[in-house]
Amino acid sequence: MSTKPTPGNEVRDSYIEESARLREEFLDSRNGEKAVHGRTVLVESVMLKLWQEVISADADAPKGFALVALGGFGRRWLFPYSDIDVLFLHDSDATADLKSQIRSFSQEMWDLRLKLSPATRSIAECEKFDPANVEFAISMLDSRYLAGDRQLFARFHDDLIPKLVTRESRALVQRLTDLTRARYNKFGNTVFHMEPNVKDGPGGLRDYNLAHWLALIAAMEEQGAWPDETTLLPSWLRGKFDAARRFLMSARCFLHFGRGRDDNTLAWSAQDEAAAKRVGIPKSEHPTASEWMRIYFGHARLVHRVSGQLLEEFPAARPSLYKQFQNLRSRLSNAEFAVVDGRIFLQRQEALRDPDLPLRMFRFMARHGLSLSSATEHQVEETLPALGAAPPKGIQLWHYLQEIFLAPHAAEALRTMHSLGLLALLLPEFSSIDSLVIRDYSHRFTVDEHTFVTIENLHALRKSQSKWDQGYAELLDELEQPDLLYLALLLHDVGKGTHPGNHIVGSLAAADDCLARLDLDQPDRDTVLFLIEHHLYLGAALRRDIFDPEAIRQTAEKMGTPERLKMLCLMTYADIKAVNPEALTPWKAENLWQLYIGAAHFMMRSADDRLHGDLDQEVMTHLRTLTPAAGQKLDRFLDGLPKRYLRTQAASDVVRHMEMASRLDTDSVQLELTRGRHWYELTLVTLDRPFLFAKMCGALAAWGMNIVKAAAFSNSANVVVDTFFFTDRFRTLELNLPEWERFKVSIHDVLLDKADLDRMLKDRLRSEKNTVPKVKVEPRVIIDNECSGQSTLIEVVAQDQLGLLYRISSKFAEEGCNIEIALIETEGQTATDAFYLTSGGQKLSPERQERITAALLGELTAT
Repeated sequence: MSTKPTPGNEVRDSYIEESARLREEFLDSRNGEKAVHGRTVLVESVMLKLWQEVISADADAPKGFALVALGGFGRRWLFPYSDIDVLFLHDSDATADLKSQIRSFSQEMWDLRLKLSPATRSIAECEKFDPANVEFAISMLDSRYLAGDRQLFARFHDDLIPKLVTRESRALVQRLTDLTRARYNKFGNTVFHMEPNVKDGPGGLRDYNLAHWLALIAAMEEQGAWPDETTLLPSWLRGKFDAARRFLMSARCFLHFGRGRDDNTLAWSAQDEAAAKRVGIPKSEHPTASEWMRIYFGHARLVHRVSGQLLEEFPAARPSLYKQFQNLRSRLSNAEFAVVDGRIFLQRQEALRDPDLPLRMFRFMARHGLSLSSATEHQVEETLPALGAAPPKGIQLWHYLQEIFLAPHAAEALRTMHSLGLLALLLPEFSSIDSLVIRDYSHRFTVDEHTFVTIENLHALRKSQSKWDQGYAELLDELEQPDLLYLALLLHDVGKGTHPGNHIVGSLAAADDCLARLDLDQPDRDTVLFLIEHHLYLGAALRRDIFDPEAIRQTAEKMGTPERLKMLCLMTYADIKAVNPEALTPWKAENLWQLYIGAAHFMMRSADDRLHGDLDQEVMTHLRTLTPAAGQKLDRFLDGLPKRYLRTQAASDVVRHMEMASRLDTDSVQLELTRGRHWYELTLVTLDRPFLFAKMCGALAAWGMNIVKAAAFSNSANVVVDTFFFTDRFRTLELNLPEWERFKVSIHDVLLDKADLDRMLKDRLRSEKNTVPKVKVEPRVIIDNECSGQSTLIEVVAQDQLGLLYRISSKFAEEGCNIEIALIETEGQTATDAFYLTSGGQKLSPERQERITAALLGELTAT
């Protein structure tokens, strides 16, 4: 076989012209299925021309060599920018001449800027199962003839693949299971992301393929041959499953054409555009972005549910220990429910005529951590119309919900109830947040999924090994009526679907109706409504000085009873932790706990001054034990420092700060850098001076550090003890230990005006990409002159960006203000920083407050 001339520009021009036509057709029709089929046909025609030009003029030749489509190309699913997987199949070791032609063919494809992913295998090599490359075996399930020796392809497709699948089905499914679980973990094991991935995310096209592969492997294992693919799924499911595929195809084509690359993430801007252009839906519909996303989640939920069930129901997907465990679970079967491999089946289908049976079934599921079989789910869905005509209600329904809430697997049971439509039937208020996307960048999940995660978080406390979680777990065990807390969590955000401007108002109205239908006693109703009304209170309190006696008093009085304090503390813990995996930092968990302890002590009528006086005396005794020779030096250092200093600092840290202060005569700037588990800690001891705090913030920003919290104290001798806790975004200090000293020298020089801070900040800004924020945060300045007896609290809410804290604190310095306490918090792209300020040892005057507000808004609005 000799190499033929290349096809030149004719094929390229034809491909570009036809691709443009396909794009225009899709933009007009929004039909993704038609678009991917059209691109598949186009690429096949290009390949056939190249085959005849480069390999053989006869499309069915040469003998013993064939071109095979694999993966998405084999399924005829070529998306606008997806890879093109092909197999050069031969019946013996490739000759040098054959290799040359394969290279020429592939190069021609690459020259057309097509993302060809070629593999070359002999038919003997394809017969061998490679555990290290199971993906190739999976791709063969979608193989399709393109060109070359048809008899060779028939041997490969009709004989080799069924034998391989039958022989290696367990290994194939086990590897599919491992890959799927790793993929799910990447996406937090949930469909309901604010910005989902339509290809790889749970419920995406990869899950659709997974369901197809699992059903195909099961049928092929049973029959030993290729099955009729129209029978792989039950008839009642096929229509809905295909509708989901068509919608997801359209969404992915829309993303590819819109971005000009293989980008499969439905970002917020893409959601807006997809809704406006009615992607995947009839042109007569005009949904909002949230409504369009609900359609997406409805399809994704179905795909994820079906693929997950097939995965669980395939015996090879479960390791032996799992099987042993599930065999033990099978003993849970009773007169109503049979348990097989961890899945619930109805003993008698006619039992569903009992309207209480579904609730008993979900109670059973929540208690034992089981799942419903696909057949049982279908049976439940079929009974919903009859159940909706006379749904359970009143105290009878509440008793079932109580038992579900208190069971260890309540969240998963509630998720399944929601997925099947039962939860909204029983509690219509919950339907308003079904798959609801709220444009809050810090939240990872839809509102309904966020709700289930809050309940999951509380049940997970008893299994956690975290120090802080164990304290919260003890609180949960102390509750007299934990069921009321779980009900409050279920309803606390339902108002986001009806009153997005003030969701608490909407949640309270909906909860009031719900509680009336459940026929709860009035005291229980009051408790649930109290928790919903104040579920943001403790989270907001964390942005204040939680050690301030006045703040503790206000919190205790707001709670009213120790039981409500415990409930709201746990609710706040669960709610913050459900925002995203990074939202509840160890610092927040610690501060929430300290706020709870302070308020609980106040409620027990332990006078704050006496309590802290005892604490101060205990600390002083410990300090004198550690430094018996310090004497007056310790007294002088502590003189004038606020009580909060002793409450928040370990005795060993106080001694360390005192020693640093004693060395100020030799070096006027004392710095100490340590690394903790979650962040770095930089301690500064020096004499107070204008712009000191601002310069520290600027220097840290110039090094690319992200400040997570800061504390500032000063004594009567004008000695400042400032502590900054920060994360190293670029791992500069972690990966380069010599940089520690250069870092400290750089900070030292900035504070002594030996380094040009403005230039350092400009260099840092140039080195970072100027990305457009996904969420625009309008700057706000809130002033509270009553929450502290000594300081004026100024809270600044602004777009998080490099050097923000430096710019804010510089404005304070320009106005002659001293920062007594700084509480730094960032969620997503929103920075919420609270500062306790004084001027001349006093609260800020009204005039100074106005000047600072104007200066801050001017500074933050300018960017």
